[in-house]
Amino acid sequence: MKYVVREKMFAVGDDYWVEDEHGRRAFYVDGKVLRIRDTLEIQDAEGNEVAVIHQKLLSLRDAMTIERGGQTLVTVKKKRLAFLREVFRAELASGEELEIRGDLIDKEYDIEYEGERLARISRRWFTLRDSYAVDVEREDADAGMLLAIAVCVDHIVAKEHDSD
Repeated sequence: MKYVVREKMFAVGDDYWVEDEHGRRAFYVDGKVLRIRDTLEIQDAEGNEVAVIHQKLLSLRDAMTIERGGQTLVTVKKKRLAFLREVFRAELASGEELEIRGDLIDKEYDIEYEGERLARISRRWFTLRDSYAVDVEREDADAGMLLAIAVCVDHIVAKEHDSD
């Protein structure tokens, strides 16, 4: 299943819908205003919380956390000692790790678990400059969580390149 995501969607106060490949509303993105740190809530089409994303404060490297039901599920950050290419990792609360590798700036990358691709993030399918797709390849994968991970990577990469 493919989902259409607006680039740099981590705008505080910015609310909008993420649609599936058929144009149906799949996830609602609610940028929370008046918070100490960037916060974004993702809900499914029925209004159920799928993920709450926070920028991690007091971190040596940019990192973001993804929570559900008040529990931290994933921490997304740039992988240390990644030679030649930017590689991110998503550390799950269970101790497992997802790798995010590819062309992060141009939005052509994969989210993998133990070498198996769970999702492909790509701008290639769209003529709209400010959109990209999150193509969830496994039916048993948590689409909302993979979408939240892509949002975190987008935010951290944009922040790094805006400061250059």
